[in-house]
Amino acid sequence: MNQIYPLFKREFLAYFRSPVAYVVIVVFLVAAVGLSFFVANFFKAGVASLEGFFVFFPWLFLLLIPASGMRLWSEEKRAGTWELLFTLPVSTSAAVMGKFLAAWLFISLAIVLTFPMAITVGYLGNPDWGVIAASYTGSILMAGSYLGVCSLTSALTKNQVVSFIISVLVLAIILFLGFSVFTDFLNAWLPVWLADAITNFSFYTHYDSMLRGLVHVQDLLFFISVMVSTVWMNIVVLER
Repeated sequence: MNQIYPLFKREFLAYFRSPVAYVVIVVFLVAAVGLSFFVANFFKAGVASLEGFFVFFPWLFLLLIPASGMRLWSEEKRAGTWELLFTLPVSTSAAVMGKFLAAWLFISLAIVLTFPMAITVGYLGNPDWGVIAASYTGSILMAGSYLGVCSLTSALTKNQVVSFIISVLVLAIILFLGFSVFTDFLNAWLPVWLADAITNFSFYTHYDSMLRGLVHVQDLLFFISVMVSTVWMNIVVLER
């Protein structure tokens, strides 16, 4: 912890020394609210619920999180500062954890800043606050899983654009596995048990249940497992 905190603090504050952080947050907030109002018809729905708001998060994260995570290690490699970083009295695992936690907190901050939507729903009606809390929890956990993948791809290249593109492609594939069109395709070619197993690797499969207020242990374990496994692979890649 003594090694992680200084790196965590340095990385988190570094986001706000650049205008990119503010642009990312503003674009995310505007896009999330805009999609809720103009696509999901927030007011016309006549229901005190934020389901039509949170349902767009997996798609927004496809751009938001790779844009935030592509610089984690690619920038260090490009600038040649990662060798300097590892000459300091800090372990590889501490460096990876510090960067990951800082980026996760930054993205979580962007998610939490959507709280005026919850206040608006509470003012207009009587929403189920348990469902809203579960949706926020699922969003933050899913963001951490997305970020784990982005951190790993960033460690594999020194080019931020390449890291961004690979992250978007990988995340899109994992996300699309949870939709019926791909499930039907898998069922047509694979045994049902194998198709179901592949579908369970989709972010959307586990996020959708939390979106409806159902917080299952297996969903929590899935997101935590993705974060732990990608961070571990990130450490292995950097050490080698």
